[in-house]
This record gives sequence, structure tokens and C-alpha cells, in this order.
Amino acid sequence: MSLVAKGNRLSAQYTDLAARRLGGQALSCSNDFFAEMENLLKAEAPIFQPGVFTERGQLMDGWESRRRRFLPDGSSDDGLQYDWCIIKLGSKGIIRGINANTTHFLGNAPQQVSLEVCNIQGEPTEATEWTQLIDITDVKPGNDNLIDVDASDPAANKVWTHVRFNMYPDGGVARLNIYGEIVIDQNWFLKGEPLDLAYIKNGARPVACSDKFFSAPENVLMPERGANMGDGWETKRRRSIGDVEVDRGNDWLIIQLATRGNIEKILVDTCHFKGNYPNAFSLEGAVLTEEQAGNIDALTADSHLDARFEKTEATEQLTIEWMPVIERTALFADREHTFKNELTAKEQSFTHVRLKMYPDGGISRIRLWGFSA
Repeated sequence: MSLVAKGNRLSAQYTDLAARRLGGQALSCSNDFFAEMENLLKAEAPIFQPGVFTERGQLMDGWESRRRRFLPDGSSDDGLQYDWCIIKLGSKGIIRGINANTTHFLGNAPQQVSLEVCNIQGEPTEATEWTQLIDITDVKPGNDNLIDVDASDPAANKVWTHVRFNMYPDGGVARLNIYGEIVIDQNWFLKGEPLDLAYIKNGARPVACSDKFFSAPENVLMPERGANMGDGWETKRRRSIGDVEVDRGNDWLIIQLATRGNIEKILVDTCHFKGNYPNAFSLEGAVLTEEQAGNIDALTADSHLDARFEKTEATEQLTIEWMPVIERTALFADREHTFKNELTAKEQSFTHVRLKMYPDGGISRIRLWGFSA
């Protein structure tokens, strides 16, 4: 069983635009009497410590408001009908859905939630105009609550910078993930300025990988150097298959680049990986059609990486032509490795790359500097 928390259908397709490590921030809320709004954006899975109390009650790992009391005329004791929290997205983008995670909130979860959005410079004010993106929707206690944005909504394909998350009538939510596609403004870059094509805040994201037993592949695209060994991509140890000794192959990660571009310089960082760094790595690039990029069978069956992946008639028609960017090259423990002269495809542009590490192990970060094609 993997040690990495299971993802969901939205996390598999999109980036969490509100992630704290990308710069997401809870700015203000109507009330966080029992548990602070900042907890909503934690990367760690929610925890529960039975019998651990503060002066305001059971310690809860999430955002929890006080109980709202309604009067006979329908008004409430504080004049509000629901609680709200305003969040600045770490990266502006198109929102495709959310996860209102109510883990451990059982008798104190909200009944419903909704989401409003805006696109502004600076922080929202009382004069800010909000657009409804997700209508009031029922949620379950103690659960992931995945809610899709209605694709037919005129607001569905617009870019947003902030969200206002509402819960009805009160209660607590452990985590809030705002899933979508990061959008960068190419006009912010100077003519001829290099771009990190594998940086998550520029729009890069992992598409598929051979294994993520110890830690998630998106870590290699994150800002800054890894904080520890868990802040990288690490696979389990490769073994023989059954009783037959076979080529154990290698692990691999396919990355959708921030934009189609050519790669001029590579950095591979094995920071913190000392007894478990890969022996070597290589990198290939390809231009994928939308059909190829969205077909996981084609991505894996075309990898030619080990005996566990086999082609089918269907995937043969979607064969991906991978071109070497840098041939198999040695790596060392706990250091940054930079490569420029070793690159073999500087004139070619790519939409995706495939990082291979031999035979397994962990990589903290990869940077691919180049230019938009």
C-alpha cells in the first residue's frame, strides 16, 4: 500500500490553485471561533486528537465557526445567514472544481457550501463584486466533497485570483482545495527571457508516473528547494517480477510543460536523497496531441520501460514519439546537478517531457529552463 495519501479525480487532472506552498492565503472570514481559517489550506491530511481540548473546546484541524442561532423571524443572532472565508489563490487560473473536505467534522460539518470568485489586483474590499461559480450544494460530514464547476457557466473558463468560500449555516471544514489550471500572462516576460518550463506556478503539472509510493511527483515542480526527503518524488525499491529474473526497468514521470517550448538548461536536485538517490537519469521530450495527453494507456504502454507495460492495438494508434533531450547521465547524492552542453535537442520544442530515473529512488526538484515556442 502506498504511503502517499490517495488523490481524487480532480487532483489527478488539475493543480490546487489555493495550496499554501504556491502562495495561497486565507485573508479573512466571518468567524473562526473554534478553529482558525488558516487550517483550510494546510497540505497535510487532517488529524484528530480525541480528548485534546482548548479553552474553546475540542481541538479541531480545520476552519470551524461558532454555532449560529436563528430567531423566529428568520434572522440570526449575528445578522448573517452563513459563514464565509476569503482566500487569495497562490496562482491565478481557471477553476474546474473544489474539494470541501470535512474529515473529522461529523456532528459539526456544514449542511451546504458554495463558492464565489473575483479577479482583482490587491485584496478584496467591501466594494468588490463577486461572481457565483458554484451554487449552494449539499455536503456530507467526514468526507471528501468533490464539486465540479458547471462547464456551461459563462464564468467557467474565466481566470480568477480570489475565492469566497461559503458554508451554510455554520460548522467546520477541514481542508479546501481549489482545483484548476494555472494561467500565466506571457506579457509579463521580457522578449528572450528564459522560462522554467517545469515550474508548477508557470503552469506545469505531472500527468502520469510509474510509482509514487513514498511521495508525490508534483513535488519536483514546486517552488524553492525541498524542505526534507518527503518534499520530493520517491518511488519504492524495484524488485524482480515473480520467480523470473527480468530487467527491472526504471521509474518515470511524464510532465506537461508550462507551455510548448525548447529546453536549453536542466537542473536535477537530489537534495536530502542520500541512501536512496537514483543512479542516473535521462530526459525525453515529445509533442503530444490532446488525445495522446489524455490517454493514460497510451502514455504508459508507449513507455517501453519494463515488462509490466504492454502495448495494445488501441494504444498502438496513439504511439508517442519521444526524442532524447539528455541521454542517461549519472546522479549523485544530495546535490544540484546542472546540464547545458550535454543537451541534444535544443532546437526542438516540446509540450511534454518524460523524466526517467534508474532504477528507482528519489528526486527533489527538476528545473527545465528554455523559451516559449
